Amino acid sequence: MPLTNLDQPLFDGADATKRDLVDYLDAVHTRLLPELADRPLSVVRVRAGQDPFMQKNVPKYAPDWLKTYAYWAESSRREVHYALCDDRRSLIWFANQRAVEYHPTLARVPRLDRATHLVLDLDPPEGSDSFAAAVQAALLVRQALADVGLAGAVKTSGAKGVHVFVPVSTDHEMPDTAAATRALAARAERIDPEVATTAYIKADRGGKVFIDSTRAGGATVVAAYSPRVRPGATVSFPVPWEDVESVSPRDFTIRNAADLLGYHDPWADALPEPQVLPADLIAEGHEIPVARVAAMHEGKRRKRAAEQAAKDA
Repeated sequence: MPLTNLDQPLFDGADATKRDLVDYLDAVHTRLLPELADRPLSVVRVRAGQDPFMQKNVPKYAPDWLKTYAYWAESSRREVHYALCDDRRSLIWFANQRAVEYHPTLARVPRLDRATHLVLDLDPPEGSDSFAAAVQAALLVRQALADVGLAGAVKTSGAKGVHVFVPVSTDHEMPDTAAATRALAARAERIDPEVATTAYIKADRGGKVFIDSTRAGGATVVAAYSPRVRPGATVSFPVPWEDVESVSPRDFTIRNAADLLGYHDPWADALPEPQVLPADLIAEGHEIPVARVAAMHEGKRRKRAAEQAAKDA
């Protein structure tokens, strides 16, 4: 496979070249590929001189040997041919296409109705200490998990936040996994509502960390070890719970992450075995509205109220 333009800058602010991306992905392929295998993949690409863009549909010029999976996307009302990045050759092909970020689904083909993990995405407010705030919210999630006999692993998102992954039994149907995710977010918020919130509408968060429970169903999450299109070309990197308060997202980049790993796979080591979700947790979650849907209805209600207020004035 010919590799091209390796000495071009990767993207503005990356402080790295396309060669650095290829070398990094090759160095970590034995750790990254298990996170991608059999999962429909979306990637974020950065062409020279253009803004980053997310690509779901495999381009027509993709090689015949690249595995794909056709899936009906309800949101866009079309069939999408996702890549399945299951081997080193496929990963390096994506690197040569300047695919920087790797976002797999939470379920594997052909059982896309059964998630292998539930994910809580801790999204901090803007500010110099925003990552520290996200870490504090992650610790609340850890406590909420422990309170119901569950455990998870934590990684930097590679941006400004933190991800908590909880492996779950594939005996659970997707609506139940999504419900349990909502319930855990609500429980974490109740532990310390001064730190965290489940408010989906940004204006309602009051400077708190948003515990995003919407990474369910057909959603994707950036994989452990994936680079990010962020200043310094950071990497989403696993961190032991005992060390999470002493790291920064900028500690892990495509120039040093492979060396930090050595021959180890800390993400695989940190993830517990798949767990059965408590029935009461699932039941609690089914009583909590889906955040996006609730926010949509609330937005419409506020718009109507504003329009009525304008008329009354």
